[in-house]
Order: sequence, then structure tokens, then C-alpha cells
Amino acid sequence: MSGNPIVSVLLHVPDWRAATKWYARAFVTAVQVHPASDDYGHLDMGGVALEIVQADEKVGCGPAGAVVYWSVPDLNAEVARLGTIGAALYRGPLDIEGGDRICQVRDPWGNCIGLRQRLVR
Repeated sequence: MSGNPIVSVLLHVPDWRAATKWYARAFVTAVQVHPASDDYGHLDMGGVALEIVQADEKVGCGPAGAVVYWSVPDLNAEVARLGTIGAALYRGPLDIEGGDRICQVRDPWGNCIGLRQRLVR
């Protein structure tokens, strides 16, 4: 799989319509796509599909494994902004290699969103 880009990230939530609206506010540059099937939400994030689907007995919501990290220009400002729409700081912020900073926030359904501020090099 070397060199293959990420094409889609699925988020499992109890109400995909409400979560799609929330994520559109969280990721203000995302473009909403309206799937023909109307059974999940879809936001285009610069060529990566953020697909918001119904949680079920096989895959629930909440922190349970992989966390996708999104690049942000100002970690503190982004944590504060997301907090105004219902996200809560979960881990960090931490200083990591190369002077970068990371943290995780949780959406209103308990899913983790990773944020990474890269040191200006």
C-alpha cells in the first residue's frame, strides 16, 4: 500500500444527519456532498471523503483505536473554536518531535479528532 493516498475516513455516530451538520461547522472548508442513497453524510475535505455513518452493534462511536490527525495553523485557537461548538479536549496538547504540537478533542458523540500544528520550518 506504499504511496496510496487516504480516500475516506468513516465516523460512526448515533445520528449521522446531526453529526454531518456539526462536522460541516467544525471543518469550515469542507464541501458537503449529497449521496444519492441519503443514508450517510459526506464531506469532501480536500480530496479526502469524511463519511459520517450510523453507529451500530458492530461499530459504535467513541475512542477505540485509530485517530486521524488534521493539520491546523494554531492548535490553541482551533481547540478553543471547536470547544465553542461542543468539542471537548481529550488528550494533550503535547509537544512532539521537531517542535510540532498535537492534541485530541472529542466530538459531541465521543469520537476523537486529532489536531496537529506543524512548526514553521
